[in-house]
Amino acid sequence: MESILYDKKENGVCICRVCPRQCRILPSRKGWCRTRWNDHGLLKTLTYGLITSVALDPIEKKPLAWFHPGSRILSLGSWGCNMNCTFCQNFEISQKEAESRKLSPEKVLRLAQSLTVEGNIGGAWTYNEPSLSLEFIRDTAPLIKKAGMVNVMVSNGFISSEALDILLPLIDAWNIDLKGWDPDFYRNICGAARRPVLETIQRTVGKSHVELTNLVIPGKNDDPATFEEMVKWIRSLNQDIPLHITRFFPCWHLTDCPPTPLSTLVSLGQIARKYLSHVKIGNVSEEELDEYQWVNR
Repeated sequence: MESILYDKKENGVCICRVCPRQCRILPSRKGWCRTRWNDHGLLKTLTYGLITSVALDPIEKKPLAWFHPGSRILSLGSWGCNMNCTFCQNFEISQKEAESRKLSPEKVLRLAQSLTVEGNIGGAWTYNEPSLSLEFIRDTAPLIKKAGMVNVMVSNGFISSEALDILLPLIDAWNIDLKGWDPDFYRNICGAARRPVLETIQRTVGKSHVELTNLVIPGKNDDPATFEEMVKWIRSLNQDIPLHITRFFPCWHLTDCPPTPLSTLVSLGQIARKYLSHVKIGNVSEEELDEYQWVNR
């Protein structure tokens, strides 16, 4: 499948326009995310219809807590990512080519429809960075929409403006990771830039249902003053944007970092609730949170 967003340059060079990296890809080479390959001057997407993970998940697992709560959604992921977060919990599929099976857009639609009896409301593009499956979503999401179901994106938000132009009319709800407020955190820990993520959030708010997730990593992005600046920025867009403050557990290259203390999550939650109407602490059971709050009241 030929990529839909790229420029052809001299000597067979291709410039990919799917994400802000704008990779300059030489013939027979791949881009940074490994999902785009230059085949003699034609930029091809290597992941079209390739699915590594399929599940019927509770909508709250995306996490979306204020979008059709209590429902379930068919969740699909491929492989590849345009960030390399050192704490990635899905690094087996985000940071390498993974075993997959091929599905057509029509097959995804039939699967989604067959699961409506189990509470399915549509399709969620998730697990790896779904914007890299731009062409497949472009072909599949309209089928789901026409069938009266919804499309959800769970994304890092590192998306080009042109790709977002294609996705916005198709996606009913987004959960976007706002990984931190310090630009250095994005550069040093995520291998990306913060500004395009903020631009994605700004453009999706008001056009779709949007919830944000902030994974709190001890010693990395848990400074209360910096967190408060982030929350103030979210409020400047809309105080009703839900924020998920999520607990970190050691993973991939950050196995020497401890889990986020509940005290940190509760404290940051209190800061967030000064500015936002909908705040939820995630990756913590209700029993753990209730017990902590009861003991420390």
